[in-house]
Amino acid sequence: MAPTDDNEPAVRHTASPTASPPHARRPADDGSAERPGRRMPRWLPRAMVLALALIASFQLGSWAFHQLTGLLINILIAFFLALAIEPAVSWMAAHGMRRGLATFLVFLGLTIVAAGFVTLLGSMLAGQIIKMVEGFPGYLDSVINWINETFHMELRRVDVQEGLLHSDWLRKYAQNSAAGVLDVSAQVLGGLFQLLTVGLFSFYFAADGPRLRRALCSVLPPARQAEVLRAWEIAVDKTGGYLYSRGLMALISGVAHYILLEALSVPYAPVLGVWVGLVSQFIPTIGTYLAGALPMLIAFTVNPWYAVWVLIFVVVYQQFENYMLQPKLTSKTVDIHPAVAFGSVIAGTALLGAVGALIAIPAVATLQAFLGAYVKRYTVTDDPRVHGHRRRDPGRPGAFMRVRLLWGRRPGSQESS
Repeated sequence: MAPTDDNEPAVRHTASPTASPPHARRPADDGSAERPGRRMPRWLPRAMVLALALIASFQLGSWAFHQLTGLLINILIAFFLALAIEPAVSWMAAHGMRRGLATFLVFLGLTIVAAGFVTLLGSMLAGQIIKMVEGFPGYLDSVINWINETFHMELRRVDVQEGLLHSDWLRKYAQNSAAGVLDVSAQVLGGLFQLLTVGLFSFYFAADGPRLRRALCSVLPPARQAEVLRAWEIAVDKTGGYLYSRGLMALISGVAHYILLEALSVPYAPVLGVWVGLVSQFIPTIGTYLAGALPMLIAFTVNPWYAVWVLIFVVVYQQFENYMLQPKLTSKTVDIHPAVAFGSVIAGTALLGAVGALIAIPAVATLQAFLGAYVKRYTVTDDPRVHGHRRRDPGRPGAFMRVRLLWGRRPGSQESS
């Protein structure tokens, strides 16, 4: 009997028991419904907005950092200057003086010393310039006479002066100098403003040092507070010790060069001694050469051989200072290896220029002392290789004996024997 239409669904349901029920079947894809794979995830718009916000924040922070680089460098200089005068201010404050007044007195003393040094140096340079201008006709006559006698010429001073006055080079130089007056004035004003900024910040850092430390420790847990205070104390000791040791070496260097210049009857010997002492000690790496150039130039105006004697003395004294004086004075204050100090000066110069070269050594000494407190050290084994001695095999001949054996194996040596 053939199946009818009424029992056909039952037969199909029975024949395929694993088939899906009618309500679980997927509808036909006629293009009207959107596929789930094409739908945008809900987190994607938020991630895009967050990425754009992070990029914008990074660009804004980079732009602000580049714009504020000068201010940040001034604050860094002011902080190290405040650390340098912290021992003197704390000593005066411990003896009953108000901290603000003590800071003002220290700054007043530094200002008087700096102003006196600049005044003496300026008067010395002005006197030398006037002397050179007054003696220029005599120098010119001597040069003209030498040229006439050597090359059999007939030059006159009047002709040379007229040629110089009517030359295009002198006219262009005068025009460039007149145009550069405004640039020099702007640089001088910018330097004075920068000096005022550094002085103001360093005064606040030194006068409000305890308040600054309390404000910094108030946002840290007690365990971190002790570490911050310890790092601050190490920084004060290392920076102050570095500057005070440099000041002592500047005093010794100034006195030594003053004695030499006074013995050679070079004018302005006291000012030149102070110049050599300060510049050679507080300008790293090239300070010695800059300091010795000015005394050599002034000694050359007196006698050319005096400049040679000054050069020899500068070179000899620099070796004495590097190998004998400086290690003894800085061993208890900075305690940093000369190679590390040289590398830190180079790195500081590459990062911050002259400012980095000046503050590199106390910064590295502070970091070294702070990390040394947390580095666990062990007893060094008693091995000859620790002291630089190589371990030798008793049965192995030495280098000299091996050379003799190789020399004895040569054909010529065997025939001669």
